[in-house]
Amino acid sequence: MNLSFFIARRYLFSKKSNNAINIISWISISAIAVTTAALIIILSAMNGLTSVVSDLYNSFEPDLNIRYAKGKHFVLSETQLKQLRSVRGVKTLAFCLQDKALLKNGDLQGLVSIKGVPDHYTDVVRIDTAVIDGAFLLRNANTHFAFIGRGVAGQLQINPSNFIDQLALFSPKKGKSSSSLNPDDNFSQVYVTPSGIFSLNDDFDFKYVFVDLATARQLFEEPERYSQLEIACTPGTDITLAQKEVERVLGGDYTVKTKYQANDVLFKSLETEKLVTFIILGFVLLIATFNIIGALTMLIIEKQKDIKTLYCLGADRSFIRLIFMREGLLITISGALIGLLIGLLVCFIQIKFHIVKFGSNFIMDYYPIEIRWSDLLWISLMILAIGFFAALYPVRVFTRNDLLQSGH
Repeated sequence: MNLSFFIARRYLFSKKSNNAINIISWISISAIAVTTAALIIILSAMNGLTSVVSDLYNSFEPDLNIRYAKGKHFVLSETQLKQLRSVRGVKTLAFCLQDKALLKNGDLQGLVSIKGVPDHYTDVVRIDTAVIDGAFLLRNANTHFAFIGRGVAGQLQINPSNFIDQLALFSPKKGKSSSSLNPDDNFSQVYVTPSGIFSLNDDFDFKYVFVDLATARQLFEEPERYSQLEIACTPGTDITLAQKEVERVLGGDYTVKTKYQANDVLFKSLETEKLVTFIILGFVLLIATFNIIGALTMLIIEKQKDIKTLYCLGADRSFIRLIFMREGLLITISGALIGLLIGLLVCFIQIKFHIVKFGSNFIMDYYPIEIRWSDLLWISLMILAIGFFAALYPVRVFTRNDLLQSGH
């Protein structure tokens, strides 16, 4: 066994003449352990919430969303479509038509975003996984349906389970003035029947109503053009590379965004919150490691006789410093390992048994936890770095040559 490490280990676990040194050493280990466990638990909880939010948005946002940069509507040529389908990773294309419309249910009405989608839309976006009432159905042989957000349904008192009358959708006719007293002259009007209600979050639930593409074309008087093209990629595709290839095919007249870019403010906010939390707990850990400075300082003072004896036996200053640096490292690693085990144990218990639960009206019944090994790596590196610099000051100051030689 390495001699300096052997001596450092004996100093850590052996009883000191001054019991305060033992107490401070174990306080240091406990403080590091508690902070490490807190870092793992809190960051894993934030990872879980981020994943839940990401999954919710994945139910609404496609892998790639294409819009026309120079206007509201567009149409692509057969050549462009062929090139898009040949892009590596592109699996399914879905043209959509979206605009504002007035939705009426009897005397109740509200302004909503109508999104017309094709029959195979669930191959691109799994909006059907967000159903809370009814079913995701847009049309059958004789009826056109509407798939409605929870907030819209609540405001207009729409219940697909016992709905009798149809819903009316109104959109201003193109090229028509509003001078006519007859509303039919100014507005396009279609009727739909609610098929189901979805719930993702308030941004979507109080805004969107899905209809089939033919209904949206009739309502908005757009027989050929689209407002957006949504693309689903095969699993494992590098979305960034696919995005660049699609941008190359379409040119600068179109904007191509990933699902994260489409909601960049939200995801950047979540990442910023996680970073700020990491920094704050890092400062707490930094304060906790000041105990290492105190413990090493008192230990070096107590072991002055041992130091002088080692010096007389031929040990140089580097060897003596190495003993106490390793002492500080042992304190840091011991606390980090204990904290790591505690943090992972708490996380696994929550994942397995769902001890901490949300109240009612939440998307999930329990607090989500997601352990990321990259977080564990960064936490370990931060702890080791802070522990190293915390030990460096007392070791360099209290093992100077003049102090070592003062024993002669």
